[in-house]
Amino acid sequence: MTEAAQFPDRARSDDEFLWLEEIQSGRALEWVAAQNERSTAHLPAPALAGTSRAVLEVLDSTGRIPTVTRHGEFLYNFWKDAQHPRGLWRRTTLESYRKPEPDWDVLIDVDDLGSREGTEWVFGGAELLFPKNDRALVRLSPDGGDAVTVREFDLASKSFVANGFNVPVAKTTVSWIDIDAIFVATDFGPDSLTTSSYPRQARQWRRGEPLESAELIFEVPVDHMGVWAHHQHTVGFERDILIDRIDFWRARAYLLQDGARVWIGGPDDAEVDLHREWLLVSLRSVWNVGEETYPAGSLLAARVDDFLAGQRHLDLLFTPDAHTSLVAWSWTRGHLLLTTLHDVASRVEVLSPGEAGWSRRDLGTIQPNHSANVAGVDADENDDYWLTVDGFLQPAALQLGTVGEDTLETLKTAPSFFNESALSVEQHFATSKDGTAVPYFQIGPVDLARDGKAPTMLWGYGGFEIAEVPAYDGAIGKTWLEGGGVMVVANIRGGGEYGPAWHQAALRENRPRAYEDFAAIAGDLIARNVTSSTHLGCTGRSNGGLLVGNMLTHYPELFGAIVCGVPLLDMRRYTKLSAGASWIAEYGDPDDPADWAFIQTFSPYHNVRKNIDYPPVLFYTATSDDRVGPVQARKMAARMQELGIPDVYLYENREGGHAGSADNSQTAHMHAMGFEFLRKHLA
Repeated sequence: MTEAAQFPDRARSDDEFLWLEEIQSGRALEWVAAQNERSTAHLPAPALAGTSRAVLEVLDSTGRIPTVTRHGEFLYNFWKDAQHPRGLWRRTTLESYRKPEPDWDVLIDVDDLGSREGTEWVFGGAELLFPKNDRALVRLSPDGGDAVTVREFDLASKSFVANGFNVPVAKTTVSWIDIDAIFVATDFGPDSLTTSSYPRQARQWRRGEPLESAELIFEVPVDHMGVWAHHQHTVGFERDILIDRIDFWRARAYLLQDGARVWIGGPDDAEVDLHREWLLVSLRSVWNVGEETYPAGSLLAARVDDFLAGQRHLDLLFTPDAHTSLVAWSWTRGHLLLTTLHDVASRVEVLSPGEAGWSRRDLGTIQPNHSANVAGVDADENDDYWLTVDGFLQPAALQLGTVGEDTLETLKTAPSFFNESALSVEQHFATSKDGTAVPYFQIGPVDLARDGKAPTMLWGYGGFEIAEVPAYDGAIGKTWLEGGGVMVVANIRGGGEYGPAWHQAALRENRPRAYEDFAAIAGDLIARNVTSSTHLGCTGRSNGGLLVGNMLTHYPELFGAIVCGVPLLDMRRYTKLSAGASWIAEYGDPDDPADWAFIQTFSPYHNVRKNIDYPPVLFYTATSDDRVGPVQARKMAARMQELGIPDVYLYENREGGHAGSADNSQTAHMHAMGFEFLRKHLA
């Protein structure tokens, strides 16, 4: 049988649902409104409302840890709750933060700002001016998307600066140089954006001059992903850094010195980081330097000046093995904090440079099935660090420590939202199609009956070298686990659980390895009698939406229901939609016939067929998503419905961007829809 006969939709040159790509057209929005009404009506109203309230109680809880960053004498936090759904940008002192109820100085009330200006702003963060921290460049999105306006804010008067730096809504990045100049990369008009929809021009903008007159300092080719410019303000080590991001996995970093660009060097697919006199190089592929060979996944260090002068004396700070990978690092003033995973179990080390080389010691013991997040408090000023530890059944605890001191001060502990003592966590390994052992975590009742009847929610992502680690989720615990459900977190290839090799094993033509891994975990859960296909559901979002979209089209027999969020699904046109071209390095280029030959095999939109018994599916997305875009979920739902496939539902929120929601109430509603959809079809 020919491929065209086996998969008739793949041979189609037309697309009858292109009209749904007109995101804001009246016809498309009318269709979306009807889909929303139908999807909401499908779920029992009392159950949906009750679950939404339960999730919202978690999201709005005043007992949550207010995560902070330190700048000078103040700790800064962004906070949402029932009284402030759009949030407060605020600050306090460390002394006050130690109190159960800190005294917060509110800088921006986003709800009040939106009411006064007639725009439902979504806060996107702020960059403070070093060293006084008296000005900020504040990012505000009108709909929760990646496109933001950037406005200069005076912290003393708590007001935006009249005739200050103000950038119209676009996918913008900025960086303070000094009080009268910033770096800005934005939409400067025709030919100023890449095919990935990001800026290709970085300019130096001086106070008082029109934005369009800002001095061009760097322009990258239109087919590169984008350009970034950043001023590093560390006293004595001030640097201007320019990044030409060639694609998602390759970039070249330059120093701007006396108007000239100086390439830092190293492999294009490595990540480089500069801190004071040190350069770090994190490798994604093997690097041969002289007679030395450094494996992918290694972390190397060199002195910046020596490296720029051509010397290649490199200190090997981390070497991966078959079970261990580096997932993050952070600097204090004089030390380097490393977070590694060993079979998805966290370990934190402190590395210290000295005359005899780098020394190392463990920062502390992290319990099994827990994860750690460590970060320097202020790498310009001190050797303090934040350490946050949580687990599937352990609410987060935030501690403050200082490198060289043995004591840790517990500053905040998150509340418990469900009965953790009635639950247990297990780690298992499934055997994938090619024999690879793939880990996953199973969270469920201590006394789980192995009768194959437990409603089970299988979550996965499997892309972009992102590791899925243990984390406490009060909403899932309260609404799913306490009701007798089982939650499973998959650590499939494509992710970062075992470093670059684990990720690259599912790149481009090897993408199906991620789907085979996920299907193997589903099969293992069934074989172990935890659940059965009737009671097993899966969920994922973004790249995880593509994952579960392939479960739908290639493994429908394994699942009783699927929830697919803000997904990639039409892999023929994904590069033409929103920021899709930036992911060619991950998936391949559908305009290249050689690439399309393998991409079409994992394009759910092109693999839906008639006369297949598909499980019920709920797609959710947001009109304002300018990263993946809403059209992929729209078109997939429309095509399946046209083919007469039953139980196909779509819900599209208007705002929220790629997050899918702009405030806690919208987030609660979206989560509740997913939980109740699975509960209805898996019970």
